[in-house]
Amino acid sequence: MSSLRQAILTCLLTAVVLAPAAAAELATQKSSDRGVTVAVTPQSLTADAKTWDFKVVLDTHSADLSDDLVKSTVLLDGTGKKYTPIGWDGAAPGGHHREGVLRFKPVSSKPRSIEIQITRAGEAGPRSFRWELN
Repeated sequence: MSSLRQAILTCLLTAVVLAPAAAAELATQKSSDRGVTVAVTPQSLTADAKTWDFKVVLDTHSADLSDDLVKSTVLLDGTGKKYTPIGWDGAAPGGHHREGVLRFKPVSSKPRSIEIQITRAGEAGPRSFRWELN
């Protein structure tokens, strides 16, 4: 019985130590520019997921959020290969607050890192959100 307790304790301690590290790697990232804040959070990036999902939130008090996120977003794997979204489930273009989920086909072999780039009209370059997946 003592070895069973020790095994359970070891599993619990491992989960407590490793879970926050994994969550930190895939934490929400934010970018604010020209009065618009964009936040991106990876949702499901497992090997058996039907889609890789990213929650995207856009907020502003002064600009119009008319971005077509399916057309203006790409996912890059660690080698620079680009993947386009297969769908957007969320608020329609317009307004001052938009929230939804961008869906991508899963990357076949798990990359070491991923990056979401969102290109917005009138901005010098794309907004970049990067995560290490090790």
